[in-house]
Order: sequence, then C-alpha cells, then structure tokens
Amino acid sequence: MHYHLTAKKLFLLLLIIWTGFIALIASIYHYNIDFLLADQLFSLEGENWTLKHHLLTETVLHDGGRLLSETMGVIAISGFILCLLHPRLRHWRCATGYLVLSVLLSTVSVSVIKHSISMDCPWDLARYGGDLPFIGLFEARPAGLPDTACFPAGHASAGYAWIALYFFFQAIWPRGRWPGLATGLLMGFAFGFAQQLRGAHFLSHDLWTLMICWTISLLLAQLLLRHSTTTLRLLKAPDVKSTALPRLFP
Repeated sequence: MHYHLTAKKLFLLLLIIWTGFIALIASIYHYNIDFLLADQLFSLEGENWTLKHHLLTETVLHDGGRLLSETMGVIAISGFILCLLHPRLRHWRCATGYLVLSVLLSTVSVSVIKHSISMDCPWDLARYGGDLPFIGLFEARPAGLPDTACFPAGHASAGYAWIALYFFFQAIWPRGRWPGLATGLLMGFAFGFAQQLRGAHFLSHDLWTLMICWTISLLLAQLLLRHSTTTLRLLKAPDVKSTALPRLFP
C-alpha cells in the first residue's frame, strides 16, 4: 500500500477499511467472540488468570516488550537528531521525523483514549473472578462503578505503532517495507496476546488499537513523506547531475 494518494482516494480508502472494521467489531460483539475467547483462555488456565504474573507474559512480553519498544524509540529519535545535525544526512530528516512522530502520536492517542473511556479488564469482571459487572463500550456506565482504563489496549500500541516502519522504509528503502510492516504486526500481536493471556484485555481491544495505529501511520505518511520520497528518488536517479543538487537542496 503506497501513500501517494489523492485526498479523494485517501478518504475512500479510509471509508472502506473503517466500514469493514466496524462490521467486524459489530460481529465480534454480536456473537460474543470476546467472551468466547476469554472463556477458553480462562478455562485453560484453570479458572484463574495464572499467567497474570508469569515470567513469559509479565516479565518478558509486558515489561521486556515495553523496554524493546522504548529502545527502538530512542534509536529512532537518535537517528532523527543525527539527520538534523549532519548535513550529508539531511535527505533522511523527513522520513526519520515521520517515524518518530507516528510512533509517538499512535501510542499517545491510544493512551489518551484509554484514560478517557472507562472499560473494565477481563480480570476485573465477576465472570472471571473479579467484582464488577460487564458494561459494554456503548452502554452508560453506572455512577457507582470505579473508573478503569482497559480500552483500547495500551501495551499492544507499543508494537502496532511500529507499523509506521512500512511507510518509513517505503520512503528510504522500499525493499524493507514488508519486513518493517511484519515487525510492527508481530510486535503488536505478541504484546496484545500476552495481555489477553494475563486477563488484561479482550480481542476487540487489540483490534481497536491496531486500527488506530494504522490510521495514524497512513495519514502522517500521506502528509509528510511525499516530498521525502521524491527527493530520494531524484538523488538515486542516474540522470541527475551534481550541478542540479544545489537548486534542489539549497
């Protein structure tokens, strides 16, 4: 998927994808797929979230996953600063700046939504040994219930935010775009599923996070990377003479 889209094509793409996504979410809610999956996981764990504090799910995939994403963020920010300071790397400023901004905006957006909407984690619900009744996303929450922050999936955003690697590599090295996309998807899936095993999230929570991160990555790529890709192609073109570079990059 390229980001060289007209405003009309971009709108149609988002409309089609989001319409399909809403239909998928509606089906998940209608057929109680969130509960069916959570029931199976809860049952397999012995009617208790025994993996909540497990070494693999909590230490490796939750704490370690967050550290991995933060480390990647530090590397991206360092690369952006290096491109700002080093004149010979100025042609990569836009792409590295896009990557930093996209990852940051994706994770912050999910966090803001998460702390603005009160939804309970599976481990909070009476169905799974907790104390609270289930209140749906579009249902009014009774005033007496405590505020919670379990929707959308915050930890999964630390992985899905890196879907931006697809557009980043499309701008600087197109061969790397599919491995970049796979990196973001695999990280998001691993982090999200680990949280489902711990009883922290339902499947739909992760899917909402995926869509938010993808949408932000696509929109920012459309806004920021068009000029970056054109510049790099001009630099790599065999018929571009060195005397033309001062005019392209004053």
